[in-house]
Amino acid sequence: MKNLLFGCLAVVCTLLLVQPAAFAQDAAYDGATMSEADRSATGGAQTLEDILARQRGEQLDDGFRRDATGDPNSAKGIAQQLGTLGGQSDPELWRALRYNSADIRVSAGGAEAATLVQDGGMTWLTFREGPLRQYGGWLLFGMFWALVVFYLLRGRIGLDAEPTGRTVVRFQFVERMAHWMLAGSFILLGLTGLLSLFGRIAIAPYLGKEVNAQLLIASKWIHNSVAWPFMLALVLVFLFWVHHNLPSRTDLVWIRQFGGIIGKRHPPAKKFNAGQKVIFWSVILFGGSIAVSGLSLLFPFELPLFAKTFTVLNDLGLPQALGFGVLPTELAPQEEMQLAQAWHAIMAFVLMAIIIAHIYIGSVGMEGAYDAMGSGEVDEAWAHQHHSIWLEDVLEEEKAKSAKGAHPAE
Repeated sequence: MKNLLFGCLAVVCTLLLVQPAAFAQDAAYDGATMSEADRSATGGAQTLEDILARQRGEQLDDGFRRDATGDPNSAKGIAQQLGTLGGQSDPELWRALRYNSADIRVSAGGAEAATLVQDGGMTWLTFREGPLRQYGGWLLFGMFWALVVFYLLRGRIGLDAEPTGRTVVRFQFVERMAHWMLAGSFILLGLTGLLSLFGRIAIAPYLGKEVNAQLLIASKWIHNSVAWPFMLALVLVFLFWVHHNLPSRTDLVWIRQFGGIIGKRHPPAKKFNAGQKVIFWSVILFGGSIAVSGLSLLFPFELPLFAKTFTVLNDLGLPQALGFGVLPTELAPQEEMQLAQAWHAIMAFVLMAIIIAHIYIGSVGMEGAYDAMGSGEVDEAWAHQHHSIWLEDVLEEEKAKSAKGAHPAE
């Protein structure tokens, strides 16, 4: 009986102690639901809605955090007594560092050394590990299998006539040298770039992190070194062939007949047909963009690209017309590097897909095509089938030289 009495008293005391606290919590909860919580004392704590919106990539008004950096010169309270941060708290100081509004003085290193916190790197990392890998990988994978399917359906483009045994010079040695230097350097740049992008998910889990690390070290050295012959070859190829790749009316005929790739008709063409001109200008434009952005990455603090480019685009009104709003014109050096790396990779993926198709046509896709860049000479039957206008010009030039040799000037 005595134990039962003590048990009842314990239950009653517990209820008396817990019930007021529960009522207080309910009242606080009801008050929070009735009116928006006041976060001014915390500098504007980020809400769950803000976090979810940021994960969706939506733009947020973060002014309540960006501007909540305190007053370092405030004389209120104990600021004059301690004086380390003045009127600032630690969170306010870190917000100022994050939004690059803190008063930072560095003895060396320039403006880039004064940027201590730059959270745009997370946006770049998310893009690199997400859309860049996904869409870039699918682009190359899709191009490869599209060519496999095309080969199975169309087969190799052969010669309509028997080889004549007579050859004509299509490309001189110096032209072939520039082409192979450009091709070889681009293949090395592409492979090392892909290793840098996919190594962590494609190599490290199977061969180990140490192997992946050594491959990345080698890839970085090769990539930075081979960039120079790539740029040199790009300039040489442009100088050698630009006058042959200007648009002409014969290109329209070639396009209408799909260049004989689909079907059996082989339209007339000069030294370069419309398809080859597309390849040429793709290499020059995309390759040039890759080269310039690569230089910006090699010399990130000496060659910023995007702030000035964005200024020009804003003046032209192009971003606003496309719905992007005004582009930022003041970028930290780190932001310049992140944008340059993203642009560099995007252009590289597009050009790699184009070059895969070019390699297919120049090797297994078309009979006799490799000879043009292999030995530099092609059979007259091949030249007549694919570049009849150019062949006529070459033969007429040879006849003129022969006639001049047979009747030298007295």
